[in-house]
Amino acid sequence: MFVRSSLFVVIASAWLVTGCERKPQPAQPSADSSKSGAVPHAGSAAKTDRAGLPAPVAGHSGEAVELGESTVNGMRVKASRDQGDLKPGGDAPIDIWLNGGVGDAAAVRFWIGTEDAQGSVKAKADVEAGHWHAHAEVPDPLPVESKLWVEIEAKDGKKSVASFGLSR
Repeated sequence: MFVRSSLFVVIASAWLVTGCERKPQPAQPSADSSKSGAVPHAGSAAKTDRAGLPAPVAGHSGEAVELGESTVNGMRVKASRDQGDLKPGGDAPIDIWLNGGVGDAAAVRFWIGTEDAQGSVKAKADVEAGHWHAHAEVPDPLPVESKLWVEIEAKDGKKSVASFGLSR
């Protein structure tokens, strides 16, 4: 029993240390990819949207859902999440672009739920492939009016918050 518990701790620790890194994957063309609006894999050439911001990158599920764009303190904030249903008690891979990349932020945190974050867990994002990325926990129960909340901490310590609907 002790050996199994120790083995579990070692495996879980290794998984936590490696974190969530999206490895570039070669684009996999499909017959209907031009019609589907599918977002290209991260390994393909960078594309931009109509506003000149990077298009969402393919996520763990292969496609991303754009959640929109907002302006906070003169910063353009764009958000996307992996396609699929949000399951209470699960997580949602989230990507954020500040001014088309990582911007000038000291830290970015996000959560799903209500603005006061009651019942939610804030996830601190890491820079990944030229933007901010983290997995936000989906609260259980998921409040009816839940949104994605993005807190941007400037290098001077001031914080700004933007919110996005969870689907488009």
